[in-house]
Amino acid sequence: MITDRQGEIATALKQDINRSQYDTPLLELIGLENEISLAVSKLAQWDAPRPVEKSLLTISDQVYIQPEPLGVVLIIGAWNYPWALTLQPLVGAIAAGNAAVVKPSELSEYSASLLKALLPRYLDQELYPVVCGGVSETQELLRQRFDHIFYTGNSTVGKLVMEAAARHLTPVTLELGGKSPCYIDKDVDLRVACRRITWGKFVNCGQTCIAPDYILCEPSIQNRVVEGIRQTLLEFYGPDPKSSPDYGRIINQRHFNRVMALLDGYTAALGGQSDSSQRYIAPTVVKDVPPYARLMQEEIFGPLLPIVTISDVDDAIHFISEREKPLAIYVFSSNKKVIKRMLAETTSGGVTVNDVMMHYTLNSLPFGGVGQSGTGRYHGKHTFDQFSHHRACLVKSLGMERVNMPRPAWSVQ
Repeated sequence: MITDRQGEIATALKQDINRSQYDTPLLELIGLENEISLAVSKLAQWDAPRPVEKSLLTISDQVYIQPEPLGVVLIIGAWNYPWALTLQPLVGAIAAGNAAVVKPSELSEYSASLLKALLPRYLDQELYPVVCGGVSETQELLRQRFDHIFYTGNSTVGKLVMEAAARHLTPVTLELGGKSPCYIDKDVDLRVACRRITWGKFVNCGQTCIAPDYILCEPSIQNRVVEGIRQTLLEFYGPDPKSSPDYGRIINQRHFNRVMALLDGYTAALGGQSDSSQRYIAPTVVKDVPPYARLMQEEIFGPLLPIVTISDVDDAIHFISEREKPLAIYVFSSNKKVIKRMLAETTSGGVTVNDVMMHYTLNSLPFGGVGQSGTGRYHGKHTFDQFSHHRACLVKSLGMERVNMPRPAWSVQ
Protein backbone atom coordinates (compact mmCIF):
# COMPACT_ATOMS: atom_id res chain seq x y z
CA MET A 1 0.00 0.00 0.00
CA ILE A 2 2.77 2.43 0.93
CA THR A 3 4.63 1.69 -2.30
CA ASP A 4 1.57 1.89 -4.54
CA ARG A 5 -0.05 4.93 -2.94
CA GLN A 6 2.83 7.21 -1.98
CA GLY A 7 1.60 9.99 -4.28
CA GLU A 8 -1.92 9.93 -2.82
CA ILE A 9 -0.54 9.89 0.72
CA ALA A 10 1.70 12.88 -0.03
CA THR A 11 -1.27 14.80 -1.48
CA ALA A 12 -3.38 14.10 1.62
CA LEU A 13 -0.58 15.31 3.90
CA LYS A 14 -0.18 18.46 1.82
CA GLN A 15 -3.91 19.17 2.29
CA ASP A 16 -3.86 18.37 6.00
CA ILE A 17 -0.72 20.12 7.20
CA ASN A 18 1.10 21.54 4.14
CA ARG A 19 3.67 18.75 4.37
CA SER A 20 6.28 19.07 1.63
CA GLN A 21 6.77 16.35 -0.97
CA TYR A 22 10.32 15.85 0.31
CA ASP A 23 9.30 15.43 3.97
CA THR A 24 6.51 12.90 3.37
CA PRO A 25 8.71 9.85 2.71
CA LEU A 26 11.36 11.00 5.18
CA LEU A 27 9.04 11.69 8.12
CA GLU A 28 6.30 9.12 7.55
CA LEU A 29 6.89 6.35 5.05
CA ILE A 30 10.53 5.24 5.18
CA GLY A 31 10.24 4.38 8.85
CA LEU A 32 7.06 2.43 8.19
CA GLU A 33 8.68 0.43 5.42
CA ASN A 34 11.61 -0.34 7.71
CA GLU A 35 9.24 -1.53 10.46
CA ILE A 36 7.45 -3.85 8.04
CA SER A 37 10.70 -5.26 6.62
CA LEU A 38 12.05 -5.88 10.12
CA ALA A 39 8.85 -7.62 11.27
CA VAL A 40 8.78 -9.85 8.20
CA SER A 41 12.44 -10.86 8.56
CA LYS A 42 12.40 -11.35 12.35
CA LEU A 43 8.88 -12.67 13.00
CA ALA A 44 9.88 -16.34 13.33
CA GLN A 45 12.54 -15.35 15.87
CA TRP A 46 10.24 -13.03 17.84
CA ASP A 47 7.45 -15.61 17.99
CA ALA A 48 9.63 -18.56 18.98
CA PRO A 49 9.52 -19.98 22.53
CA ARG A 50 12.06 -18.19 24.73
CA PRO A 51 13.88 -20.62 27.06
CA VAL A 52 14.58 -19.33 30.56
CA GLU A 53 16.88 -20.39 33.38
CA LYS A 54 15.88 -23.57 35.22
CA SER A 55 16.11 -24.49 38.88
CA LEU A 56 17.16 -27.79 40.46
CA LEU A 57 13.50 -28.76 40.68
CA THR A 58 12.95 -28.22 36.94
CA ILE A 59 16.33 -29.25 35.57
CA SER A 60 14.86 -31.99 33.33
CA ASP A 61 11.72 -30.05 32.31
CA GLN A 62 10.84 -27.62 29.56
CA VAL A 63 10.70 -24.05 30.88
CA TYR A 64 10.05 -21.21 28.46
CA ILE A 65 8.07 -18.06 27.64
CA GLN A 66 5.68 -18.26 24.71
CA PRO A 67 4.48 -14.98 23.15
CA GLU A 68 0.83 -15.20 22.13
CA PRO A 69 -1.70 -12.69 20.76
CA LEU A 70 -3.69 -10.52 23.14
CA GLY A 71 -6.78 -10.65 20.91
CA VAL A 72 -8.48 -7.55 19.53
CA VAL A 73 -6.70 -4.23 20.03
CA LEU A 74 -7.73 -0.60 19.46
CA ILE A 75 -5.21 1.77 17.87
CA ILE A 76 -6.02 5.48 18.12
CA GLY A 77 -3.69 7.48 15.89
CA ALA A 78 -2.47 11.07 15.98
CA TRP A 79 -2.90 13.91 13.50
CA ASN A 80 0.62 15.34 13.38
CA TYR A 81 2.09 12.24 11.70
CA PRO A 82 -1.15 10.51 10.73
CA TRP A 83 0.40 7.64 8.76
CA ALA A 84 3.47 6.76 10.82
CA LEU A 85 1.82 7.09 14.23
CA THR A 86 -1.22 5.06 13.16
CA LEU A 87 0.36 2.33 11.09
CA GLN A 88 3.56 1.70 13.07
CA PRO A 89 1.60 0.24 15.99
CA LEU A 90 -0.53 -1.71 13.52
CA VAL A 91 2.58 -3.41 12.09
CA GLY A 92 3.43 -4.79 15.54
CA ALA A 93 -0.17 -5.69 16.31
CA ILE A 94 -0.42 -7.75 13.11
CA ALA A 95 2.99 -9.35 13.70
CA ALA A 96 1.89 -10.43 17.18
CA GLY A 97 -1.23 -12.07 15.72
CA ASN A 98 -3.92 -9.63 16.82
CA ALA A 99 -6.95 -8.22 15.11
CA ALA A 100 -7.12 -4.43 15.33
CA VAL A 101 -9.62 -1.60 15.06
CA VAL A 102 -7.84 1.44 13.58
CA LYS A 103 -9.08 4.90 14.55
CA PRO A 104 -7.21 7.69 12.69
CA SER A 105 -7.43 11.24 14.01
CA GLU A 106 -10.29 13.28 12.60
CA LEU A 107 -8.12 16.43 12.59
CA SER A 108 -6.01 15.13 9.70
CA GLU A 109 -9.21 14.53 7.76
CA TYR A 110 -7.75 13.95 4.29
CA SER A 111 -5.31 11.34 5.58
CA ALA A 112 -8.04 9.68 7.66
CA SER A 113 -10.40 9.44 4.68
CA LEU A 114 -7.66 8.08 2.45
CA LEU A 115 -6.61 5.49 5.03
CA LYS A 116 -10.22 4.33 5.37
CA ALA A 117 -10.46 3.95 1.58
CA LEU A 118 -7.10 2.24 1.08
CA LEU A 119 -6.57 -0.15 3.98
CA PRO A 120 -9.47 -2.51 3.10
CA ARG A 121 -7.94 -2.96 -0.36
CA TYR A 122 -4.78 -4.41 1.16
CA LEU A 123 -5.87 -6.00 4.46
CA ASP A 124 -8.85 -8.06 5.58
CA GLN A 125 -11.36 -5.40 6.62
CA GLU A 126 -13.05 -7.75 9.09
CA LEU A 127 -9.79 -8.16 10.98
CA TYR A 128 -8.53 -4.59 10.52
CA PRO A 129 -11.47 -2.18 10.12
CA VAL A 130 -10.90 1.58 9.99
CA VAL A 131 -13.32 3.75 11.98
CA CYS A 132 -13.39 7.47 11.12
CA GLY A 133 -15.11 10.19 13.10
CA GLY A 134 -14.65 12.57 16.00
CA VAL A 135 -15.28 12.60 19.72
CA SER A 136 -18.56 10.67 19.70
CA GLU A 137 -17.15 7.84 17.58
CA THR A 138 -14.07 7.60 19.79
CA GLN A 139 -16.21 7.54 22.92
CA GLU A 140 -18.34 4.75 21.47
CA LEU A 141 -15.23 2.73 20.64
CA LEU A 142 -13.93 3.22 24.18
CA ARG A 143 -17.18 1.78 25.58
CA GLN A 144 -16.33 -1.52 23.91
CA ARG A 145 -14.13 -4.12 25.48
CA PHE A 146 -10.70 -4.52 23.87
CA ASP A 147 -7.70 -6.61 24.87
CA HIS A 148 -5.34 -3.63 24.55
CA ILE A 149 -5.66 0.05 23.69
CA PHE A 150 -2.82 1.97 22.03
CA TYR A 151 -3.29 5.75 22.08
CA THR A 152 -1.02 8.48 20.71
CA GLY A 153 -1.90 12.07 21.60
CA ASN A 154 -2.12 14.49 24.51
CA SER A 155 -2.30 13.74 28.22
CA THR A 156 -5.82 15.15 28.65
CA VAL A 157 -7.31 12.61 26.26
CA GLY A 158 -4.86 10.00 27.53
CA LYS A 159 -6.48 10.20 30.96
CA LEU A 160 -9.91 9.64 29.41
CA VAL A 161 -8.61 6.64 27.47
CA MET A 162 -7.10 5.17 30.62
CA GLU A 163 -10.31 5.77 32.58
CA ALA A 164 -12.40 4.05 29.90
CA ALA A 165 -9.95 1.13 29.71
CA ALA A 166 -10.09 0.67 33.48
CA ARG A 167 -13.77 -0.27 33.30
CA HIS A 168 -12.78 -3.44 31.43
CA LEU A 169 -9.34 -3.84 33.07
CA THR A 170 -7.86 -3.30 29.61
CA PRO A 171 -4.11 -2.59 29.49
CA VAL A 172 -3.06 0.57 27.67
CA THR A 173 -0.11 2.04 25.86
CA LEU A 174 -0.16 5.83 26.10
CA GLU A 175 2.24 7.71 23.84
CA LEU A 176 1.88 11.25 25.13
CA GLY A 177 4.20 14.25 25.15
CA GLY A 178 5.37 16.97 27.48
CA LYS A 179 7.96 19.70 27.55
CA SER A 180 11.17 18.13 26.26
CA PRO A 181 14.15 20.27 27.36
CA CYS A 182 17.22 20.96 25.28
CA TYR A 183 20.35 21.85 27.25
CA ILE A 184 23.18 23.60 25.38
CA ASP A 185 26.56 23.59 27.11
CA LYS A 186 28.64 26.74 26.67
CA ASP A 187 31.62 24.80 25.29
CA VAL A 188 29.78 23.00 22.47
CA ASP A 189 30.05 23.76 18.75
CA LEU A 190 27.09 26.15 18.56
CA ARG A 191 26.92 26.13 14.78
CA VAL A 192 26.23 22.41 14.68
CA ALA A 193 23.99 22.48 17.75
CA CYS A 194 21.80 25.30 16.43
CA ARG A 195 21.48 23.65 13.04
CA ARG A 196 20.26 20.37 14.51
CA ILE A 197 17.95 22.04 17.02
CA THR A 198 16.43 24.27 14.33
CA TRP A 199 15.58 21.27 12.18
CA GLY A 200 14.03 19.31 15.04
CA LYS A 201 12.02 22.21 16.40
CA PHE A 202 10.55 23.64 13.21
CA VAL A 203 10.06 20.58 11.00
CA ASN A 204 6.31 19.91 10.65
CA CYS A 205 5.77 23.46 11.96
CA GLY A 206 6.82 22.38 15.44
CA GLN A 207 4.01 19.83 15.70
CA THR A 208 6.14 16.92 16.85
CA CYS A 209 5.79 15.29 20.26
CA ILE A 210 9.56 14.86 20.66
CA ALA A 211 10.53 18.28 19.29
CA PRO A 212 12.76 20.34 21.60
CA ASP A 213 10.18 22.30 23.59
CA TYR A 214 12.57 24.85 25.13
CA ILE A 215 16.28 25.62 25.39
CA LEU A 216 18.31 25.85 28.59
CA CYS A 217 21.61 27.72 28.29
CA GLU A 218 23.81 30.17 30.13
CA PRO A 219 23.21 33.91 29.50
CA SER A 220 26.68 34.28 27.94
CA ILE A 221 25.71 32.20 24.88
CA GLN A 222 22.02 33.10 24.51
CA ASN A 223 22.52 35.69 21.76
CA ARG A 224 24.87 33.38 19.87
CA VAL A 225 22.21 30.65 20.00
CA VAL A 226 19.62 33.04 18.57
CA GLU A 227 22.00 34.07 15.79
CA GLY A 228 22.81 30.44 14.98
CA ILE A 229 19.12 29.62 14.69
CA ARG A 230 18.52 32.73 12.54
CA GLN A 231 21.22 31.72 10.06
CA THR A 232 19.91 28.15 9.88
CA LEU A 233 16.32 29.28 9.33
CA LEU A 234 17.52 31.43 6.43
CA GLU A 235 19.24 28.41 4.93
CA PHE A 236 16.29 26.07 5.47
CA TYR A 237 13.32 28.27 4.55
CA GLY A 238 14.74 31.39 2.92
CA PRO A 239 13.99 34.99 3.95
CA ASP A 240 10.22 34.31 3.98
CA PRO A 241 9.27 30.91 5.46
CA LYS A 242 5.63 31.62 4.56
CA SER A 243 6.46 31.18 0.88
CA SER A 244 8.77 28.21 1.39
CA PRO A 245 7.42 24.88 0.06
CA ASP A 246 9.22 23.16 2.94
CA TYR A 247 7.51 24.95 5.84
CA GLY A 248 4.25 23.58 7.21
CA ARG A 249 1.07 24.99 8.72
CA ILE A 250 -0.80 24.58 12.00
CA ILE A 251 -3.36 21.78 11.75
CA ASN A 252 -6.50 23.87 12.46
CA GLN A 253 -7.76 27.23 13.71
CA ARG A 254 -8.17 26.09 17.32
CA HIS A 255 -4.55 25.06 17.57
CA PHE A 256 -3.47 28.23 15.74
CA ASN A 257 -5.25 30.34 18.37
CA ARG A 258 -3.83 28.23 21.20
CA VAL A 259 -0.22 28.63 20.02
CA MET A 260 -0.60 32.35 19.36
CA ALA A 261 -2.05 32.85 22.84
CA LEU A 262 1.15 31.42 24.32
CA LEU A 263 3.04 34.27 22.67
CA ASP A 264 0.94 37.00 24.31
CA GLY A 265 3.11 39.46 26.22
CA TYR A 266 6.38 38.48 24.55
CA THR A 267 8.52 40.18 21.93
CA ALA A 268 10.06 37.64 19.62
CA ALA A 269 13.83 37.70 19.15
CA LEU A 270 13.19 35.89 15.86
CA GLY A 271 10.00 35.51 13.86
CA GLY A 272 6.65 36.19 15.51
CA GLN A 273 4.74 36.83 12.27
CA SER A 274 1.46 35.02 11.66
CA ASP A 275 -1.43 34.77 9.22
CA SER A 276 -4.66 33.36 10.59
CA SER A 277 -6.17 32.81 7.13
CA GLN A 278 -3.38 30.36 6.28
CA ARG A 279 -2.85 29.07 9.85
CA TYR A 280 0.76 30.26 9.41
CA ILE A 281 3.05 31.00 12.34
CA ALA A 282 6.64 31.90 11.54
CA PRO A 283 9.51 30.05 13.21
CA THR A 284 9.79 32.05 16.43
CA VAL A 285 12.41 32.31 19.19
CA VAL A 286 11.77 34.09 22.49
CA LYS A 287 14.64 35.05 24.80
CA ASP A 288 14.83 35.34 28.61
CA VAL A 289 11.58 33.49 29.28
CA PRO A 290 10.80 33.25 33.03
CA PRO A 291 10.67 29.66 34.29
CA TYR A 292 7.06 29.96 35.44
CA ALA A 293 5.67 31.87 32.45
CA ARG A 294 2.63 30.43 30.68
CA LEU A 295 4.87 29.54 27.77
CA MET A 296 6.63 27.12 30.11
CA GLN A 297 3.53 25.52 31.64
CA GLU A 298 2.22 23.41 28.76
CA GLU A 299 3.60 21.58 25.76
CA ILE A 300 3.88 24.14 22.96
CA PHE A 301 3.35 21.83 19.97
CA GLY A 302 4.02 24.63 17.54
CA PRO A 303 6.88 26.73 16.10
CA LEU A 304 7.68 28.71 19.27
CA LEU A 305 11.05 28.15 20.94
CA PRO A 306 11.56 29.74 24.38
CA ILE A 307 15.05 30.18 25.81
CA VAL A 308 15.40 29.96 29.58
CA THR A 309 18.76 30.98 31.00
CA ILE A 310 20.38 28.98 33.77
CA SER A 311 23.61 29.57 35.69
CA ASP A 312 25.36 26.23 35.05
CA VAL A 313 24.83 22.51 34.52
CA ASP A 314 23.75 22.06 38.16
CA ASP A 315 21.02 24.61 37.65
CA ALA A 316 19.94 22.92 34.41
CA ILE A 317 19.69 19.51 36.07
CA HIS A 318 17.69 20.99 38.93
CA PHE A 319 15.38 22.79 36.48
CA ILE A 320 14.65 19.59 34.57
CA SER A 321 14.32 17.36 37.63
CA GLU A 322 11.79 19.50 39.48
CA ARG A 323 9.33 19.23 36.58
CA GLU A 324 7.32 16.36 35.13
CA LYS A 325 9.34 13.64 33.41
CA PRO A 326 9.54 14.60 29.71
CA LEU A 327 9.21 12.37 26.67
CA ALA A 328 12.77 13.27 25.62
CA ILE A 329 15.81 15.18 26.85
CA TYR A 330 18.42 16.66 24.51
CA VAL A 331 21.94 17.48 25.63
CA PHE A 332 24.50 19.33 23.52
CA SER A 333 27.98 19.16 25.00
CA SER A 334 31.51 18.05 24.18
CA ASN A 335 32.24 17.54 27.88
CA LYS A 336 31.92 13.86 28.81
CA LYS A 337 31.44 14.68 32.49
CA VAL A 338 28.51 16.98 31.68
CA ILE A 339 26.94 14.32 29.44
CA LYS A 340 27.42 11.65 32.10
CA ARG A 341 25.80 13.83 34.76
CA MET A 342 22.85 14.69 32.55
CA LEU A 343 22.25 11.02 31.85
CA ALA A 344 22.67 9.97 35.47
CA GLU A 345 20.81 12.77 37.24
CA THR A 346 17.73 13.25 35.03
CA THR A 347 15.07 10.90 33.70
CA SER A 348 12.91 10.89 30.59
CA GLY A 349 11.30 8.58 28.08
CA GLY A 350 14.37 8.83 25.84
CA VAL A 351 17.49 10.91 25.46
CA THR A 352 19.66 12.00 22.54
CA VAL A 353 23.06 13.63 23.01
CA ASN A 354 24.31 16.16 20.44
CA ASP A 355 21.26 15.79 18.22
CA VAL A 356 17.49 15.81 18.53
CA MET A 357 14.76 13.23 17.86
CA MET A 358 17.14 10.70 16.30
CA HIS A 359 16.55 8.08 19.00
CA TYR A 360 13.04 7.75 17.53
CA THR A 361 14.45 6.50 14.22
CA LEU A 362 16.08 3.37 15.70
CA ASN A 363 13.66 0.47 15.90
CA SER A 364 16.15 -1.32 18.16
CA LEU A 365 15.44 1.28 20.87
CA PRO A 366 12.13 1.25 22.78
CA PHE A 367 10.18 4.45 22.22
CA GLY A 368 7.81 5.70 24.89
CA GLY A 369 7.34 8.01 27.82
CA VAL A 370 7.55 7.78 31.59
CA GLY A 371 5.22 9.29 34.17
CA GLN A 372 3.15 12.08 32.65
CA SER A 373 4.77 11.59 29.22
CA GLY A 374 3.27 8.15 28.76
CA THR A 375 3.36 4.48 29.58
CA GLY A 376 4.46 1.51 27.47
CA ARG A 377 6.86 1.35 24.54
CA TYR A 378 7.03 0.38 20.91
CA HIS A 379 9.12 0.20 17.68
CA GLY A 380 10.44 -3.01 16.18
CA LYS A 381 10.41 -6.00 18.52
CA HIS A 382 9.20 -3.73 21.33
CA THR A 383 5.88 -3.28 19.49
CA PHE A 384 5.56 -7.04 19.04
CA ASP A 385 6.16 -7.52 22.76
CA GLN A 386 3.73 -4.74 23.68
CA PHE A 387 0.93 -6.48 21.78
CA SER A 388 1.80 -9.98 23.06
CA HIS A 389 1.01 -11.90 26.21
CA HIS A 390 4.19 -13.52 27.46
CA ARG A 391 2.85 -16.82 28.69
CA ALA A 392 4.88 -18.68 31.33
CA CYS A 393 5.16 -22.35 30.32
CA LEU A 394 6.44 -25.29 32.38
CA VAL A 395 6.21 -28.80 30.91
CA LYS A 396 7.18 -31.49 33.41
CA SER A 397 7.78 -35.17 32.92
CA LEU A 398 5.67 -37.81 34.70
CA GLY A 399 8.72 -40.01 35.15
CA MET A 400 11.76 -39.85 37.46
CA GLU A 401 9.69 -39.82 40.62
CA ARG A 402 9.23 -42.42 43.41
CA VAL A 403 5.61 -42.65 44.40
CA ASN A 404 4.89 -43.91 47.97
CA MET A 405 1.78 -46.10 47.94
CA PRO A 406 -0.62 -45.54 50.88
CA ARG A 407 -0.53 -48.21 53.60
CA PRO A 408 -3.58 -50.53 54.00
CA ALA A 409 -5.94 -49.59 56.79
CA TRP A 410 -5.23 -52.89 58.63
CA SER A 411 -1.45 -52.44 58.66
CA VAL A 412 0.37 -52.13 61.98
CA GLN A 413 1.06 -48.50 62.86
